[in-house]
Amino acid sequence: MSLKIYNVLTRKKEEFVPITVGKVNMYVCGPTVYDNSHIGHGKTYVSFDVVVRYLRYLGYDVLYVQNITDVGHMLDTGEDRILKKARQLSAGPMQVVETYARHYFEDMDALGVQRPDISPRASGHIPEQIAMIEKLVEEDHAYVVDGSVYFDVASYPEYGKLSGRVIEDLEEGARISVREEKKHPADFALWKKADPEHILRWPSPWGDGYPGWHIECSAMAGKYLGHTFDIHGGGIDNIFPHNECEIAQSEAANGEPFARYWMLTGSLTLDGIKMSKSLGNTLTVRDALARWRPESIRAFILSSHYASPIDFSDEAIEAANKGWQRIWGAVSLVREQLRTGIDGEVNASVQTILDKAKADFIEKMNDDFNAPAALAVLQELTRQVNTLINEQGPHSKGTLAAIDSLYRELGGDVLGIIPDQADSSANAEREDGLIRLLVELRAQARANKDWATSDQIRNQLKALGVVLEDRADGTIWKLE
Repeated sequence: MSLKIYNVLTRKKEEFVPITVGKVNMYVCGPTVYDNSHIGHGKTYVSFDVVVRYLRYLGYDVLYVQNITDVGHMLDTGEDRILKKARQLSAGPMQVVETYARHYFEDMDALGVQRPDISPRASGHIPEQIAMIEKLVEEDHAYVVDGSVYFDVASYPEYGKLSGRVIEDLEEGARISVREEKKHPADFALWKKADPEHILRWPSPWGDGYPGWHIECSAMAGKYLGHTFDIHGGGIDNIFPHNECEIAQSEAANGEPFARYWMLTGSLTLDGIKMSKSLGNTLTVRDALARWRPESIRAFILSSHYASPIDFSDEAIEAANKGWQRIWGAVSLVREQLRTGIDGEVNASVQTILDKAKADFIEKMNDDFNAPAALAVLQELTRQVNTLINEQGPHSKGTLAAIDSLYRELGGDVLGIIPDQADSSANAEREDGLIRLLVELRAQARANKDWATSDQIRNQLKALGVVLEDRADGTIWKLE
């Protein structure tokens, strides 16, 4: 079966046919770097990491562009997110940008997310954005009001084709900054006049100002991928207005289709509630990595289809961790026996099992990157491998090497949950097990009212940088 992708733009699953044979140009909306990445970002970028990995596994030459937003992403109050954070920290805006951009890449590296080929910044592409706005003004798709420039949605009849929104139904003030100077409440800012105190500002034909949020993605995607490219990705939360505005301004400016396939990841909730700083229920990637292995977090994310919503909870990730441990246990056992295995070629019956697993895996991934189903294939393979290793033997090095190779190929290269090096991962797993053992021993001491032993375990773990947190549903641990 050839690769099929659910195209949000056409609302149907379509066979993937790239513009250029053998090559894929792909753009994904990146983070606004005003704070540390949360686990919802982790879901989006792990999901697209697997998409890129699989496209390359199929043999495509992928050019992957993911932007960094460092200016122009406004709050509903009209305040720039970067500037607000800078005031909170008494820091310069570019200091904030550099800090959190660095943190973002560190977090994604830790999750095993391979870096994009190009990570352009909005502030580094102001000339391209101004040029695009000038063209929109010339073509009567935009208008200037007192130093600001707005896109005229009425000039683009297809506005709303991605999200299904109808211009006439858009109520004034609904997630759109409304100003009396706009012709229509749905008109969106391409360029904003800078107030005297606004730090982030650039000269333009309309006076000093700064770009709107949406124009940056259109300008940078066009610069690096062309007016029309293969895949545009992002989170479902940005389908309106951001993605909708990208399409409108790009196609109005260039007279060509923007992206051919639109892929959007489902939302992530935390214990059934949408993450919100005001509610105090956000979980950063850094905090998650302090409690769980990156492979376990990836396995949790991949346990749900990229386009589906998913709920993050201790129970859900512990279940994903157990599933990953079963797979990793089999891999570790195979690699251990490979050191002492007997010489010989791969067993024919084992090769048949491996060939079927690979074919099943590819079939699942070809169905709109169905990672949960592909993960289930690896779990079934693991059941068969455990039976083979524990009930039969000794095994030839050829057989063991073939098993290990398939795990590396499917679980490592594509899903990113099988590390290359066994030793470091095994040591980390042993450390994790020792901490859990101490937590269990402390729980027994508490049950026996042996408070001295309980406190001793807690204090010694704290001295090693491991913090225990007693909760109603048990004790959890995390690294300081």
